[in-house]
Amino acid sequence: MRHGSHLDPPNRFEAILREVDLEHLEHLEWDQDQRNGLSGRVVEYISDQSKSVVVENQSPDIPFNFSLNPYRGCEHGCSYCYARPTHEYLGYNAGLDFETKIFVKEDAPKLFRQFLSRPKWKPEPINFSGVTDCYQPCERKYRLTRQCLEVAAEFRQPVSIVTKNALVIRDLDILEKMAAEGLVHVFLSITTLDPQLARVMEPRTSIPGARLRAVSELVKAGVPVGVMTSPIIPGLNDFEIPKLLEAAAAAGAKTARYIVLRLPLTVEPVFLEWLERTQPDRYDKVVSQIREVRNGKMSNSDFKVRMVGEGKIADQIKGLFEVFCRKFGLAGSLPAHNCSAFQVPPPTEGQLRLF
Repeated sequence: MRHGSHLDPPNRFEAILREVDLEHLEHLEWDQDQRNGLSGRVVEYISDQSKSVVVENQSPDIPFNFSLNPYRGCEHGCSYCYARPTHEYLGYNAGLDFETKIFVKEDAPKLFRQFLSRPKWKPEPINFSGVTDCYQPCERKYRLTRQCLEVAAEFRQPVSIVTKNALVIRDLDILEKMAAEGLVHVFLSITTLDPQLARVMEPRTSIPGARLRAVSELVKAGVPVGVMTSPIIPGLNDFEIPKLLEAAAAAGAKTARYIVLRLPLTVEPVFLEWLERTQPDRYDKVVSQIREVRNGKMSNSDFKVRMVGEGKIADQIKGLFEVFCRKFGLAGSLPAHNCSAFQVPPPTEGQLRLF
C-alpha cells in the first residue's frame, strides 16, 4: 500500500515513544520496506463514539462557521495535509497513524439529524470536509457522507463539499436535487496535472484526470462547482497554476481558489521527509521558497497570512493566480446558498413536535 508518510513521528502529547529495532533484519530481502515503515501497515477502521458531528469554526480566515466530518484521519495520505496533527489528540501520530488508523463516526447521520432539529439552529451553510476528506476511500464502504447528504436534502440544509476524490459523483442523484434548490456547492481540490507527482504526493486520491471529469459530471448535473488549487507548494507546483486553471475552466468550473502550503506542528517533519525521499533534486529549492513565503520560517500561524503567505514570492503567486482566473473566467463566486428553504421534517417516530 502506498503511503504519503514513511514516518512514525513522536506524539507531542505523549511522554513515551516506541521505536522499532530493525537491526536483526539487516540481511532480509524485505528489510528496506521495513525500514521505510511499509511492512504490514494496513488501514484499521476504529469506531468513533463521538456525541456530536458538527463543529463550529473559530478561525477568522476560514470562510465557513460550521463543518461536518464523518471520519477522523484520512486514507488519502497527502504528505502535506494540515490535519495530520489532529490525530495526536487521539493518542496516535501525525505520520503513518493518520493514514492508517481511521476513526469512523458511525452515528454521523443520526447526530447530524439531531443537530439540525435543534430549535436554536439558524440555517447557514455547513461545510463537509472541514478537516479530513469526506469522500476518502472508506466512504465506499461506510456511505456516511451519502447518508448525511440525505439528511441535508430532507431538511433542505445548504452544504458545501470539498474533496480530492471523484467518488463524489456517486451521489449525483442527491446533489442534482439539492442544486435545483440552491442548496449545494462542490469544490474539487486539484494540486497538479502530473499524475506521477499526484501518485507520490497524494497516493490514494483520485488521479487529476478523474477529478476533472468529476467537475464536468457535476456541472452537467447543474451543480455549482469550483476548484481548489491547494496547496500551492512554492518551487514544486506553483508553475502549474496557469494550466491548472485552464483545465478547471475547460471542465466547467465557475470559480477557483488557492492556499499556499502550510506546515503546522508535526506536518513539517512528515512533509520534509517526503520531499527529500521523492523529490531530492528539488528539496533545497522548495525549502528555500517555503521560507521565503513564511518570513524565514517553515510555518506561520498568523491568521492574516497563513493561507496566502507573505513576501515577493507570495505576491507573485497571488498575481499569477488572479491574472489567469480572470483570463479563464474563474474570478467570480458561486451563487449564494439558499438558506430560506430550510425546514425541520416531522418526526417519523416518537412524540410529535409541539412547535
